[in-house]
Amino acid sequence: MEKDAKIYIAGHRGLAGSAILRGLQSRGYNNFILKTHNELDLTRQSDVERFFEELRRRIANRIFNSL
Repeated sequence: MEKDAKIYIAGHRGLAGSAILRGLQSRGYNNFILKTHNELDLTRQSDVERFFEELRRRIANRIFNSL
């Protein structure tokens, strides 16, 4: 995976998520998408679907605009 790839880490404040975040940072990754529970409630499927759909749109727009 490229070092500037966007990486979403669920639970980045918890034990496992924070360890994953630190591990990736120590390997040179730095483009993280981090959402708190208040920003994205993973127990609400519609919120999760909306979050990833918006993310896909932003990525598609960047690709299209770079052509």
